[in-house]
Amino acid sequence: MSILARYLGREILGAIAMALTALLLLYSFLDFIREIDDLSSSYTLLGALLQILLGIPTHVQELLPVATIIGALFALTRLATQSEFTVMRASGLSPGRLAAYLGALGLAIALVSFTLGEYVIPHTERIAHQIKVRATTGVVAQQFRSGLWAKDGGNFINIQEMLPDATLNNMRVYTFDDSFHLVSIRLAGQARWNPDGTWTLHDVVQTRIAPEGTRIERLQREQWRSDLNPDLLAVLMIPPDRMSAQALWTYIEHLRENRQRTARYEIALWNKLSFPLAAPVMLLLALPFAYYHPRNASVSGRVLVGLLLGLAFHLLNRLAGHLGLLNEWPPALSALSALALFGLGALVALWRVERS
Repeated sequence: MSILARYLGREILGAIAMALTALLLLYSFLDFIREIDDLSSSYTLLGALLQILLGIPTHVQELLPVATIIGALFALTRLATQSEFTVMRASGLSPGRLAAYLGALGLAIALVSFTLGEYVIPHTERIAHQIKVRATTGVVAQQFRSGLWAKDGGNFINIQEMLPDATLNNMRVYTFDDSFHLVSIRLAGQARWNPDGTWTLHDVVQTRIAPEGTRIERLQREQWRSDLNPDLLAVLMIPPDRMSAQALWTYIEHLRENRQRTARYEIALWNKLSFPLAAPVMLLLALPFAYYHPRNASVSGRVLVGLLLGLAFHLLNRLAGHLGLLNEWPPALSALSALALFGLGALVALWRVERS
């Protein structure tokens, strides 16, 4: 790597780090305001701060494209105003070579983004959900290979499969008395939520355990009341955009085998794979601004342009996903449309720079 490439990388990465830090502070402050409303005797200020801390990796990945274009515009404009960029161009730095430098830097940022989304965020999101659920509802739950386990008073609940419509398949309820003796085991083939706040259990086999012996009852249907409800289960489940690519692929295959809709999860998978490429696109999109004379716009003006472009990408990416889900567009089209549009804009701008 040349001295010039290292110098440009250091300047741009430093500016990106500053922009990312500022955005993280803003988002963390907004998270803190939101968490204050949930504070109680069980959910303390320390728990809220821990919740915010665990949410930082998610915000880092979401804000990287915005911080990248802001930082790149700031660094390149500063180099131009100090005439350093003019010296670089006079020394033979062509737009194509500069684009190659920025593309390599963007791929390094993309690798960081992918690593966060694949190996860090799924775990931090799960831990954050567990902490908040335990503090605010008293229900303790954890996902294992054997399914979802939850504690509700004297009941330990095991759910083998949880569908998006909150239908539970192959559920077991182990009930203990105050002395922690097992008093009953309830097995249900399926459980559905009712508007009156109860669950309807189907194909129930209940084993009652008493000193005088055990008794087995079989019921086609039974009403069951618990603090475990669909809203709580939705919190315990990691949203598709927070799942790892491997977990998404496995779940998509499971839904296909059961002939269920997979569009939402396919869009999330394509977003997961393509979103890290937003950083190289943002860097290439910022490059043409360096070739405009610095007197035509101030540093703050170009930073504002970067902020607007980054927010536009973020909003358009989310909008395309929702529209694709509503209109049943191909998942790849829904996930890649914003990236393709901004990538095309970057290529057109670079072409104009080459021609000028």
